[in-house]
Amino acid sequence: MNILVTGGAGFIGSHIAERFIQDGHRVVVFDNFLTGKKENIHPDAIFYEIDIRDEKIKDIIRNEKIEVIYHQAAQIDLRKSVASPIFDAEVNILGSINICEAAKDAEVKKIIFSSTGGAIYGEQTVFPAPETHQLNPLSPYGIAKLSFEKYLFYYKHVYGLDYVILRYANIYGPRQESHGEAGVVAIFIDKILSDIVPVINGDGTQTRDFTFVGDVVNANSAALSFEGSDIFNVGTGKETDINALWNMLKEETEFKGVITHGPAKDGEQKRSVIDSAKITKTLGWKQKYDIETGLKETVQWFKNRAK
Repeated sequence: MNILVTGGAGFIGSHIAERFIQDGHRVVVFDNFLTGKKENIHPDAIFYEIDIRDEKIKDIIRNEKIEVIYHQAAQIDLRKSVASPIFDAEVNILGSINICEAAKDAEVKKIIFSSTGGAIYGEQTVFPAPETHQLNPLSPYGIAKLSFEKYLFYYKHVYGLDYVILRYANIYGPRQESHGEAGVVAIFIDKILSDIVPVINGDGTQTRDFTFVGDVVNANSAALSFEGSDIFNVGTGKETDINALWNMLKEETEFKGVITHGPAKDGEQKRSVIDSAKITKTLGWKQKYDIETGLKETVQWFKNRAK
């Protein structure tokens, strides 16, 4: 099958591209290297350095005879979306619509979209949150993701373009970016290995649903054979607070430093955890990596990179 992975040089996208190449598919990758890395591109991938907002993608998708698009490319920094909501919308809404327009014209069969299970629900009233939870995103990033979900419904209703929306929890693992505001696991590990004591925002009791990238890849693989269109959460359904995360990483790395606390970030969710019962029942997906195993693999990857 001819598969396109947008953002395929990035953290999650590169793992997805790698999986489908291993499975024998022909994989095309789009990336503009804003956050992606050249070293993440599989040597057997067909690569185009291009922005998803570029009109040229329409010709490429048609010429490459793409059948399924895995849309991973995005502006991923929630706080950057607050600082620059126009840029966030240009990439995450207009860029994504450009993908849909190209898919429609090239008669692509399906788009599988990486949405967010953390930012799209807002402050939760049910724990863990199912897909039917109220949608009250508190950031431009979450609003943009929800907006494009609605566009996918429109393209399905009007043009028959199937979709699968995967609402990710807080994903971590090898190849995650350790700079900037995103990716607390990567940020902590990078600082620890540099002998720098990380700073926890607030009291550290805020919780997240930390999900290993290998489980996310398995969810994307399961979505390929799904017939029809639907929305699925992808997470562990378990809350881990930042203090507990720190203690696990400290033990895994044998770090001797004492954590420090800074001021809480305005607008940060106190608790975020999502229910994946639907994807388990419908697609047969199951979490394979507990947090201890996932952190061990992630720490080892960062250590190997530092050598």
